[in-house]
Amino acid sequence: MALLARDGRMSFTDLAKETGLSVSAVHQRVRRLQKRGVIKGFAARLDAEQIGLPMTAFVSIKPIDPAAPDDAPERLAHLPAIEACHSVAGEESYILKVRVATPNELEDLLQKIRAAANVSTRTTVVLSTPYEDRPPQL
Repeated sequence: MALLARDGRMSFTDLAKETGLSVSAVHQRVRRLQKRGVIKGFAARLDAEQIGLPMTAFVSIKPIDPAAPDDAPERLAHLPAIEACHSVAGEESYILKVRVATPNELEDLLQKIRAAANVSTRTTVVLSTPYEDRPPQL
């Protein structure tokens, strides 16, 4: 698992060499991990700057009406600039990770978030990312 977490494109042959198992045993184990949901899938990690989304921000949201239904994730799912939505403890209800091209796009996105989910926002703009997507220590 640790090898695949670091390099999801590692071949079964290379995995077999690294683990001392046969290629067929590695294939069976990976397939079982996928079937059990331990491995959720394989994806390419894109460079946000290279694809025109150099601005990352974290947007904390909380409902304007505390008695309103807790359905912000569903109300915001249609906004593709929201990369992740985390339910959190504390004053805010959720923290959203967003990626956009410009400050103007961020401002437009914040307005869409507020209108769609009837929430207030607090935004933190990312200046740099020393590391991200680190595999878990297994």
